[in-house]
Amino acid sequence: MTTKKYFLAIIFLILFNANNAIATNPIMITISPDMDKIIFDGRWTHETEWKRSSLDTLSYENGTTIQLRTAHQDNFIYVFVDAVTDSHLDKGVDRATVCLDGSDDKIATTNADDYCFVIMLDEKESFVLQGGASLESDDHFKKIVNPTEFIGIGSVSDENDRYSKIPHASYEFRIPTDLVGRTDVYGFYLAVYDAYSNKIYSWPQDIISDSTLQVPSPSVWGELVSPDKSLPEFELPMLAILAAFSLSVYLTKFRYR
Repeated sequence: MTTKKYFLAIIFLILFNANNAIATNPIMITISPDMDKIIFDGRWTHETEWKRSSLDTLSYENGTTIQLRTAHQDNFIYVFVDAVTDSHLDKGVDRATVCLDGSDDKIATTNADDYCFVIMLDEKESFVLQGGASLESDDHFKKIVNPTEFIGIGSVSDENDRYSKIPHASYEFRIPTDLVGRTDVYGFYLAVYDAYSNKIYSWPQDIISDSTLQVPSPSVWGELVSPDKSLPEFELPMLAILAAFSLSVYLTKFRYR
């Protein structure tokens, strides 16, 4: 191999690995004590509302920007999708979809632990999809009854938004961990549909869908990671039960020595 070809090969490998690293960087979720104070109206209600949550800025080649906020507290995962550049408000058509896979098994076809949560802009009703369905035409998802503690609302953020005062689409999710499971690593997929441009803006960003209604295979989803493993977290009553049980075992062993 000539020096020139060797140099080009090295550059190619560096760029290839860099691109792969960027494509596979996970979304890092944080624990927050403030999520139970969220006012679920589909928008940034006041400037500090989502402040104590993780932030990922998603930027796309055409200038589209989405600010993604994530956090967890007690039995819920909280997601705020702030589509700051979507100022063309196609109500009832624009939507955001968040998908979670509690096993993060990266299989080609969905199974029963894959869930997608869909919010339409300015619609009162959201809906939940569960994997494991037989119909390929529905991407192997089926619509299920919304869990009682799930909340999904899409609305318009404006003067109180931290990123843009121009009215734009935004979406709030509260997802029960009792449904999706409690783990420190989830398979994760985000899709924001902008009807004005008729495009899906996704994360991971290299996913290309054949249709704006398609949910891609879990094999290409990214990951939502709790780096300090505070998710899953035990509630205080559970910790008290475990502590009492451990003390009882200890005292029993001590008594019969």
